Amino acid sequence: MFGKSNNTVSDAQIKVVTILGEDAVFEGHLTAKEAVRIDGTIKGDCACEKEFIVGQSGHITGNITAQNVIISGRVEGDIAASGKLELLSTGKLIGNITAKSLVVDENACFDGRCTMASTNTDSFVKNDPVSLLDAPEETNGKKR
Repeated sequence: MFGKSNNTVSDAQIKVVTILGEDAVFEGHLTAKEAVRIDGTIKGDCACEKEFIVGQSGHITGNITAQNVIISGRVEGDIAASGKLELLSTGKLIGNITAKSLVVDENACFDGRCTMASTNTDSFVKNDPVSLLDAPEETNGKKR
C-alpha cells in the first residue's frame, strides 16, 4: 500500500482537457467533467468526474472531489476520490482523505485522517461531489 507504485498513471496516459498554468490564480468553485491538471493556484473547492492532477507547482486551498486524484504539489483541504488517490514524492497534503485506493510514495507528506471507502460509495461522488466527505461511516452495515 505504501511506497513506490508500479501502477502509477503517467500524465501522458491521461487526456487532460482543462489546464491551469503555473502563474495562474483562480478563486472560486471549479467543476469539470473531464480530466483537470493544476500547475497554478486555486482557492476554492474542485469537483471533477474523472482525473484531477495537481502538478509539482500546483497549490490548492480547498476540497477536491474526483474519480482519481494525483498530487505532486500542495493541497490544503479534504479529498474524496471514488477511485485512487496517489500522493507522489513531491506531494504535500494537509487534510482528510476518503478514497477507494491510496498510494503514498516515499518522501510524500500527509497530515490528516484516511478513510478507505467501499465500492458502494461511488454513487456519492457522481451525484453530489461534497456528500462523500459527509457520508456516515458504516461498520458491519450499521452507522456509527
